[in-house]
Amino acid sequence: MRKLTIFAFILATTTSLAIYATAEDVLHPRRVRQPTFEVIGISVRTSFAKENSADGLMPQLWKRFYKESAIDNIPAKTDDTMVSVYTQFSGDATGEYTAVLGAPVKAGTKPPAGMEAVQVPKGKYLEFTTEQGSLAETVPKLWNQISEYFKKPGAPKRTFKADYEVYDAGMNPLAATGKIYVGVQ
Repeated sequence: MRKLTIFAFILATTTSLAIYATAEDVLHPRRVRQPTFEVIGISVRTSFAKENSADGLMPQLWKRFYKESAIDNIPAKTDDTMVSVYTQFSGDATGEYTAVLGAPVKAGTKPPAGMEAVQVPKGKYLEFTTEQGSLAETVPKLWNQISEYFKKPGAPKRTFKADYEVYDAGMNPLAATGKIYVGVQ
């Protein structure tokens, strides 16, 4: 009985601590240097505010990506990952940006009709990892935590040139993890 009581106390204490954890406590990004690479995919113009509302366009972009088997139509892929690039920012995190969902390709590859090619510039990025689970839930949650992370005093300055997410092409989107890379100075 005593062991059960101690276990219950530990569980209650750690659960309470988890509830009060801040973005600073749970985010431990890794600094990486990334060479330039190109991505071809389908795109949409959106904003952080729109994506945090019922009118978000990213869920429809992902549905379209799977429905059209877009990854199968991308030429000259360099690996088996899916990449979502955020680029062409109109200022900072409050403005619009272009999201391109596709795959990394050989430099100079021409996009097929209905697709767009974008370049992710070389530079410094912070790498954040999602929790394991449904990407429809874990990715927006992590982006909200990332937004809070960059509001902290002493946080690195974002470049707003390109941010991107990387997923294994064979993943199950209901039980996966992903990496989010945010460009920093």
